[in-house]
Amino acid sequence: MTDLSAVVAGPDPEALGAELESLDVTVSRIDGPVTGGTLDDAGIDDAALFVLTDTAEATGIAVAKDRNPDVRAVVYAAESLPEFAKGQADLAVDPELLSAAVVADELVAGA
Repeated sequence: MTDLSAVVAGPDPEALGAELESLDVTVSRIDGPVTGGTLDDAGIDDAALFVLTDTAEATGIAVAKDRNPDVRAVVYAAESLPEFAKGQADLAVDPELLSAAVVADELVAGA
C-alpha cells in the first residue's frame, strides 16, 4: 500500500485518476477552475502529484507549486502547454502515446 496522494485537475477521459487509485494512490479531483482555493480544498499541501488534464488551466501548475514546492506537476493531455507553463511542468505526456495505466505505474514507481 502506498501513502501517495494526487490532485487531478480537469476532465479525465482516459481515467488516469482511476488508474492511480487502483495503485492505492489517494486521489482528489478538481472539476472546475484551478485556483488557490480549489487546490487547497483538494489537499495540494500534502499531495505528491498534481495531474493536469486541461491545458487551458495551465496557470494552475504555478499555483500548485507555490502551495507545495515539492509537488510533481504532470500534464496528461493531447494539447500543448502554453509556453509560460512548459518550464513549470515536471512531465508532459500525450495520452495518444502512453496509456493511463502505464503513466500511473511510472508515476507511482518514481515517487
